[in-house]
Amino acid sequence: MDEPSWYGVRCVFRHRELGVYEERVTLWTAGSLDDAIGRAEAEALEYCAALEEVDYTGFAEAFKMDGVPGEGAEVFSLMRESDLPSSTYVGKFFATGRERIS
Repeated sequence: MDEPSWYGVRCVFRHRELGVYEERVTLWTAGSLDDAIGRAEAEALEYCAALEEVDYTGFAEAFKMDGVPGEGAEVFSLMRESDLPSSTYVGKFFATGRERIS
């Protein structure tokens, strides 16, 4: 196991009654990417147990952070290859008009 580092882990949930998906990014100190994901997935199951009509989709992805989180720290980053123009890309994947901020 490596020296503990900070990780941001994004997990995706389905709120059946509301008809929405939720993406949550949580922070963890862990010795490896797999350990961070395992801890986040355990918390994801606790999150679902505390709420009604919420399922964990089984999707998690993690990001190893540089250093200790502080103001302005990058907690998650994802790169996706695409030939779409910026406005089309954002509209397709992020600003669809159907978002809810929790």
